[in-house]
Amino acid sequence: MAADDEYDFLFKIVLIGDSGVGKSNLLSRFTRNEFNLESKSTIGVEFATRSIKVENKTIKAQIWDTAGQERYRAITSAYYRGAVGALLVYDIAKHLTYENVERWLKELRDHADSNIVIMLVGNKSDLKHLRAVPTEEAQKFAEENDLSFIETSALEAENVDDAFTTILTKIYHIVSQKQVAAPEKPDTVIDPTKPQNSKEKSGGCGCS
Repeated sequence: MAADDEYDFLFKIVLIGDSGVGKSNLLSRFTRNEFNLESKSTIGVEFATRSIKVENKTIKAQIWDTAGQERYRAITSAYYRGAVGALLVYDIAKHLTYENVERWLKELRDHADSNIVIMLVGNKSDLKHLRAVPTEEAQKFAEENDLSFIETSALEAENVDDAFTTILTKIYHIVSQKQVAAPEKPDTVIDPTKPQNSKEKSGGCGCS
């Protein structure tokens, strides 16, 4: 892991999805390699960071996690502001959490920048005996909606690093291409504390 105070790029990633799908444990597994079976529902917002190397550049991920309950909807605009990536998480053993993915996706597209990179994540893949969402069904939904897709297990640390590394690498490549296209306006650090002007970022990111 690279030194946390030295980085070339800072990317804000948000975790969204129903309460109880394992967002907080995905965050703690990736940033601290920890898993808590007694994990309580997140109240409000919390975030953690981790830096990784991508093509000899240090990418610092600032990952935000919030509760999935309806009563926390008031924080959406601030939560999504400046986000360049999102993990949309459901529980493979609870079909309702998958059904709600469509609603979360609409909310994300309503509030976030139009160029945000989105990955659909089927968490709790260790619960294969309780599977309620076929992999093929989720894969098809992801393809139809131009999303990346992966199944993870925060409990067994399966594909968690891969999920975050894949989305961070994808964002890095998009930002790098923009720098090449417009070198007079380098965008080396995306600061999540400052509002991003979505009008300046019209059009898709070409990240299908």
